[in-house]
Amino acid sequence: MSFSVTTWADGGTNQGLLPYLVALDQYQLEEFKLCLEPQQLMDFWSAPQGHFPHIPWANLRAADPFNLSFLLDEHFPKGQAWKVVLGIFQTMNLTSLCEEVRAKMKGNVQTQELQGPTQEDVEMLEAAAGNMQTQGCQDPNQEEPEELEEETGNVQVQGCQDPNQEEPEMLEEADHRRKYREKMKAKVLETWDNIDWPKDHVYVRNTSEGEHEELQRLLDPKRTRTQAQTIVLVGRAGVGKTTLAMQAMLHWANGVLFQQRFSYVFFLSCHKIRYMKETSFAELISLDWPDSDAPIEEFMSQPEKLLFIIDGFEEIIISEPSSESLNDGSPCIDWYQELPVTKILLSLVKKELVPLATLLITIKTCFVIDLKPSLVNPCFVQITGFTGEDLWVYFMRHFEDSREVEKILQQIRKNENLFHSCSVPMVCWTVCSCLKQSKVRYYDLQSITQTTTSLYAHFFSNLFSTAEVDLADESWPGQWRALCNLAMEGLWSVNLTFDREDTELEGLEVPFIDCLYKFNIIQKGNDCRGCITFTHLSFQEFFAAMSFVLEEPRELLPHSTKPQEMKILLRDVLFNKEAYWTPVVLFFFGLLKKNLARELEDTLHCKMSPRVMEELLKWGEELGKAESASLQFHVLQLFHCLHESQEEDLAKKMLGHIFEVDLNILGNEELQASSFCLKHCKRLDKLRLSVSSHILERDLEILETSEVDSRMHAWNSICSTLVTNENLHELDLSNSKLHASSVKGLCLALKNPRCKVQKLTCKSVTPECVLQDLILVLQGNSKLTHLNFSSNKLGATVPLILKALKHSACNLKYLCLEKCNLSAASCQDLALFLTSIQHVTRLCLGFNQLQDDGIKLLCVALTHPKCALERLELWFCQLGAPSCRYMSDALLQNRSLAHLNLSKNHLGDEGVKFLCEALGHPDCNLQSLNLSGCSFTREGCRELANALRHNHNVKILDLGQNDLQDDGVKLLCEALKPSHRALHTLGLAKCNVTTACCQHLSSVLSSSKSLVNLNLLGNELDHDGVKMLCKALRKSTCRLQKLG
Repeated sequence: MSFSVTTWADGGTNQGLLPYLVALDQYQLEEFKLCLEPQQLMDFWSAPQGHFPHIPWANLRAADPFNLSFLLDEHFPKGQAWKVVLGIFQTMNLTSLCEEVRAKMKGNVQTQELQGPTQEDVEMLEAAAGNMQTQGCQDPNQEEPEELEEETGNVQVQGCQDPNQEEPEMLEEADHRRKYREKMKAKVLETWDNIDWPKDHVYVRNTSEGEHEELQRLLDPKRTRTQAQTIVLVGRAGVGKTTLAMQAMLHWANGVLFQQRFSYVFFLSCHKIRYMKETSFAELISLDWPDSDAPIEEFMSQPEKLLFIIDGFEEIIISEPSSESLNDGSPCIDWYQELPVTKILLSLVKKELVPLATLLITIKTCFVIDLKPSLVNPCFVQITGFTGEDLWVYFMRHFEDSREVEKILQQIRKNENLFHSCSVPMVCWTVCSCLKQSKVRYYDLQSITQTTTSLYAHFFSNLFSTAEVDLADESWPGQWRALCNLAMEGLWSVNLTFDREDTELEGLEVPFIDCLYKFNIIQKGNDCRGCITFTHLSFQEFFAAMSFVLEEPRELLPHSTKPQEMKILLRDVLFNKEAYWTPVVLFFFGLLKKNLARELEDTLHCKMSPRVMEELLKWGEELGKAESASLQFHVLQLFHCLHESQEEDLAKKMLGHIFEVDLNILGNEELQASSFCLKHCKRLDKLRLSVSSHILERDLEILETSEVDSRMHAWNSICSTLVTNENLHELDLSNSKLHASSVKGLCLALKNPRCKVQKLTCKSVTPECVLQDLILVLQGNSKLTHLNFSSNKLGATVPLILKALKHSACNLKYLCLEKCNLSAASCQDLALFLTSIQHVTRLCLGFNQLQDDGIKLLCVALTHPKCALERLELWFCQLGAPSCRYMSDALLQNRSLAHLNLSKNHLGDEGVKFLCEALGHPDCNLQSLNLSGCSFTREGCRELANALRHNHNVKILDLGQNDLQDDGVKLLCEALKPSHRALHTLGLAKCNVTTACCQHLSSVLSSSKSLVNLNLLGNELDHDGVKMLCKALRKSTCRLQKLG
């Protein structure tokens, strides 16, 4: 079993920086992102070894504060993100935020919160992952809250301290403590002995010295030598969380673990205690005490010597009506106060009850988000279950022939979902048991492992195909409905253990239950006499899904709630992205496969309902209506579901309404699902395809030829959608990692005459060299009208791009080359391009070091009669006043340019004065001008005011983030008299405007016949100022529609 460590703490990089990033307004946030450019970082930060991180601009530009915090954590080593943030805040003159960050950094250093794992630490963790195979018992299997996760034998510790040899401080250990240890040891061993696992599911190992050391380091997983006080073991059902926690308990009871650290260790099973009546904390921790009176006062006197192991905390979350209730109410601090158990445990977890005690909590992955807000500086340890080496050993125990095992594992790897599930030991047993069945060993291995549903269906089908059960033929359908309904009801209430009353209520008969026991589908509940539980959660999920496809008795159909229940699950998975229901929904779609359903009908003696497909298609029509109403749903998850069904006709009917698809292909699973489904999206208009890993080239040396061919076939099938789909007009490949083989298929599709793509976006595509292949294909493409190559280091590739776009057949109208590492020299090629064609109307060159020399070349092109440019974006291009002089001359001669963006350039008052020489001319056709963040003052504003008096063409003017102050804005207001009927949008955000200016602004609002949008964000307006503005807004003459 392996694990990895992820930390979320108030002092950590992610969570620690987030409050300061959230404090930035939208303009400050944009400026902050710009400062992360390596050239900007050089001014205030010394990068280790001189390597400045490069964050793709496409990622930065789209990031909100939360995602930005993760980008910082990803690209800056250890605590360097804090230094970078502080440096940027200083550059932005955010004094108060600087002080807050300095104070936090000082506190973090003192508490070692900023210490991240070094390379040595990482290597230790990786080594630990290899060592922690089974943690001293048998493999972790199922993770049911009410059950332990592993069978066990006698635990032997090799190379560790003899359990009977006590440490010096233990020689005089109190008799009551010794008795408590003995009882807890006996309880753990008895619990393991009572678990009824399948006989051939045995994998006993002794605890090695290395593994024992890993258990010792469990309380310091980050290797900081400062023991964490709250450790959370996170993982999916069955990977071994409870096993690891109970082994920690057992080793302490044996006297070989945590001896110096803890005097007492308490094991609290949330499943066992959540149904208890009100009790006190003192009574709760006394439940396992050997005598009637536990030494509570001793516990209270040394809280730092106590370890509380809280197993299956999702049981507490489930028992609460809402997540808000987890943090509601007054804290519980009295050990003797009687309260609901959930209240006591929540107070314990929040560090309200025993603040100095150490907590070790286990929880399923999908419930972590509910637990996190209640924790104080937690450390999360990811339990990942079986490693690749574990799988090999386990399969060899079942098949012995290494060639056969290799063949089976290679086939399973093709199904990434199934392969990932095999990290759970009980799923491994299911796979091995299925493949060992006589009918299967010589059956088509590929068809069985094609989907997870097919493997489970074959497993259960073969078990019952020859089963001898004392049950009448007509009873079988009812028994299967009873079992499946029981499974589903359990999932609704998140209950995995059922008592006799539950089984009798559903109508399960004894012969059928005995058969389920025999085939290890169910097992006896460990902590409840007469109770049963499914051997693994996946079994319960399979039968729960089956409850929706089984035919119901005719007399029950009018009252059936199954269609409504399935719609709830589909909405939770596809709209709300609920991980809890995802396996059930996938099994549900898998059971719609016709030949699989027929096989189950024959072997299980049941009948599948024909109404299910009809109900699903009706829901698909509703999905189309929902999408048209802009309700976002998880398209890729729907693709996974349809791929699980392997029903082409179903996919065609379900996907016929989809107009837009956003796919992030992380691996072969997404590749195959996308290939299966995209060809059926006949009305698709826009496709965003991000290939996030080199899935076509990765591990080619170790993959079989057939697997490589399968991946290439799937990719080419996706590319063929560009040819076969006549409605597909927009393709976005941003943030993709492409290589020669993948680009080849893409180019063949794009140059096909049947391809109708008009808009192509390739932001942050790596490596950049693959763009050359795309460019050559686009040469002479008459359909392409929009091309976006931003956030790529094009450099010498620019001439090649422009040459291709000069083709006489080219009809390009929009070209975006933002953040493409262009220089002044690049402008020579751009200028020739603009003067040789007349169809490009929009050019975006922002975030390039064009400088004044480059703008001079572009402005020459703007004066050319053949230049038809209407919109020009030059934000953050390191321009100064000289650029404005060149631009002013061009504007006086150019009759097409209507929109100009010069924001985030150091133009100053002088530069604005040059611009106004053209702007003040009545013949200047400019309609939109963005001068935000251009470092000018009220003097520049005076020039703009004079220009506006003579120019009635400007409709949009953004002057935000300039030090205009009240005097500058007053001058502007004077120019916007009622006679000015053009300007409808004015941006004055962060211009140091105060209440003193509100009277003038109110006058403009009341009298202007055109102004409909005004942005005043980031200005210090008090109550009186806002009151004046509101008074103007109430007047009937005010035309304003949006005030920011």
